[in-house]
Amino acid sequence: MDTRKEIDPSSGTETTGHEWDGIKELNTPLPRWWLWVFYATIVWAIGYWVAYPAWPLLTSYTPGLLDHSQRDDVATAMLQMKSQREEQGRLLAGATLQEIENDPNLLQFAREAGKSAFGDNCATCHGSGAQGFKGYPNLNDDIWLWGGSLSEIRKTVQLGVRSLHPETRQSLMPSYGRDALLELKQIDDLTEYVTSLSGGKADGAAVSRVTALFKEQCAACHGDDGKGKREFGAPDLTDNEWLYGGTNSEIRAQIVNGRGGVMPNWDSRLDPMTIDALAVYVHSLGGGE
Repeated sequence: MDTRKEIDPSSGTETTGHEWDGIKELNTPLPRWWLWVFYATIVWAIGYWVAYPAWPLLTSYTPGLLDHSQRDDVATAMLQMKSQREEQGRLLAGATLQEIENDPNLLQFAREAGKSAFGDNCATCHGSGAQGFKGYPNLNDDIWLWGGSLSEIRKTVQLGVRSLHPETRQSLMPSYGRDALLELKQIDDLTEYVTSLSGGKADGAAVSRVTALFKEQCAACHGDDGKGKREFGAPDLTDNEWLYGGTNSEIRAQIVNGRGGVMPNWDSRLDPMTIDALAVYVHSLGGGE
């Protein structure tokens, strides 16, 4: 058997003896620096196994000579963060909007905490940008059924709207058609009247016919001028902002069915500090008063 090494004439490198389609494989050694790095990683790994927790046992693991635990580090960091959060929460609780705005650190904390809580609890209905959808209010504008001050927003978040809380925000739009409180012709005329309040195109004769009926049935909550009353959560019918849509058919559907959504009372799920932060965040979106 020929044991002589074959040297490639072009590169001067020994071949492995493998050949495919006339191409011979060269036995090129790894760079020396690469080998030293590889050996160093092996030494480092062995040292890590000895110094730090590494090997699983039946009921625990090897603690290592340094007895160091990243779990303990994380637990310590979480306790520190919780302590800091509680301290900032105490400062936030009961602070006025002016006091919060005058404290950049407190304002940033409230906005960030409120934004996080909003994403977890409110964005499903109001949208990630709080833009709202049909049946769910837009929180970026200045249209507020119950008031847009920081205290009023906080109260709404805390107690909810038509929720299970005994002190919840409560309003009721009668279902004039479904419960046969009014005749369909009267509902048609009322639709024209409400459409006219916001500057929409309406039948003047119908508006004249139903003016007295509006005062009799609707003015107690919406006011004689249709501008709404916050103490009842009754919307302004003159601003052309509609929760369930402002077309003629959508307005009629609201009069017929008297729809009213439910907002949970978040005090049953969120702590007071988080509710404060949520109120500050919603107030800062652009529509707060």
